[in-house]
Amino acid sequence: MPVSFHWQQRIDRLKNRARGLFGGGGEQPRPKLCPACGTLVGISATRCHECGASLRFSLAAATKGVSGLFGEESPVTRVLLFANIAMFGITYLAGLAAGQSGFSIAFSGSGEALYRLGASWMPPILFLHEYYRLVTASFLHMGLLQIGMNMMVLMDVGPQAEHEYGSSKFLFLYTFTGISGFLLSAFRRNFAVGASAALMGIIGLLLAMNMKRGGALAQAQKSRLISWIAMTFMIGLFPGVRIDNWGHFGGLASGFVLGRLIADRQPVTPREKQIAHALGWLAGLVLVASFVLMFVHYRDPIPAEWR
Repeated sequence: MPVSFHWQQRIDRLKNRARGLFGGGGEQPRPKLCPACGTLVGISATRCHECGASLRFSLAAATKGVSGLFGEESPVTRVLLFANIAMFGITYLAGLAAGQSGFSIAFSGSGEALYRLGASWMPPILFLHEYYRLVTASFLHMGLLQIGMNMMVLMDVGPQAEHEYGSSKFLFLYTFTGISGFLLSAFRRNFAVGASAALMGIIGLLLAMNMKRGGALAQAQKSRLISWIAMTFMIGLFPGVRIDNWGHFGGLASGFVLGRLIADRQPVTPREKQIAHALGWLAGLVLVASFVLMFVHYRDPIPAEWR
């Protein structure tokens, strides 16, 4: 059966790794590039002579290995897309277990299922110290309309931001702005879910980036981003639509501030790359830990006064 070029590359890499593990392979060893700074290093080198990074156990090497599993083009955006869709399926099954039949088209889902899967809400965050909800809420959605709109925005702005800032920094910025949005939402005592808080953060980031730049392309980008912002906030004003504009504003504001403060480019120097990789792994660990805590507390009893 024929496979795509990218999948053939992955298969070849797995074969080469397997040969190395079992002592096989007839290929001649070749020089390699440092994953941290891109410098050409020797065949037997274990540490880069330019930046000093370990070629075997550095964060840069680990990042390159993990991202290679999801393709060279926008790997973090792909993982976020898959995670959101997977959690929507899990939410549907949890809703059935809670007695909800079928699925929701609009912005209404099983409140109990969303609560147990980590929706953002002040009472459990404040009184039960379930801070992981500020993270997991970004991967939950109330209906097909909400997740459909959010994934459309993700595939529009995600690849661009990941290309401009690099995958590691993009993952950190996405996670941080999502937390910021739901933190403001929780202070407003809203029960909220959705990727839109983090997406508004990325939109704010790109808006600030394009405000630093001139030319027709930057102007066109700003117009497109402002259109997304206006449409998102307008939908939240419609009666009966359960959209949390406070979460949107928190994500947008934090993204815009970060966009004004940080360099609007990928890391260049070895130091910048080390920091970016560290931030990316920090965000990844926060995500994993949050989902682990969500599953640990999934079956905790819900206080009667919160039902």
